[in-house]
Amino acid sequence: MDEALTDLAEYIASERGDAVAEWRIANSELTLTVAPGEIVGLVKFLYEDPRLGFVNLVDICGVDWPAREKRFDVVYHLMSPTQNARIRLKLMTDEATPVPSIASIYPAADWFEREAYDFYGVLFIGHPDLRRILTDYGFEGHPLRKDFPLTGFVEVRYDDEQKRVVYEPVRLAQQFRDFDFESPWEGTEYSLPGDEKAS
Repeated sequence: MDEALTDLAEYIASERGDAVAEWRIANSELTLTVAPGEIVGLVKFLYEDPRLGFVNLVDICGVDWPAREKRFDVVYHLMSPTQNARIRLKLMTDEATPVPSIASIYPAADWFEREAYDFYGVLFIGHPDLRRILTDYGFEGHPLRKDFPLTGFVEVRYDDEQKRVVYEPVRLAQQFRDFDFESPWEGTEYSLPGDEKAS
């Protein structure tokens, strides 16, 4: 499997070396690091090249690295049914630099890019309708950023007793939970039948 992925990576790098900053195979998965300005050209090449045929967009997601200057990774997962292969494309950006949208190539990218914008604040230039998709109207901030505060926000919900929408401070119930220190997550003081076989 790794040999086929190596051949695939070398072919892509030979054809589009300007777009691929580096590639690596880890855990039988091919990851290409892409220059942000080259993402549309590379994705179009992967989609249209008959030898590749990456016609399925599986996912676009974000990763936040707040200590880094370019704090966000935008990660694309593509699949080629004809090659029976998957590929991961990764690029780095910051809060102010927009990433070109690939929604013109993969219509499914529309909602994935909106989700990355909503949760991380990653801007996609050329997107047909870049607005929030999962948070409430008027929501401020981006909830999957590592520096997003956990308190001080208001939640909107429908109250069945009052028969109307109510606004109330967010309550994090897990802060007040009674922990069972004999649960599997906290470690146990007792032995279960069969534990003696583990030692």
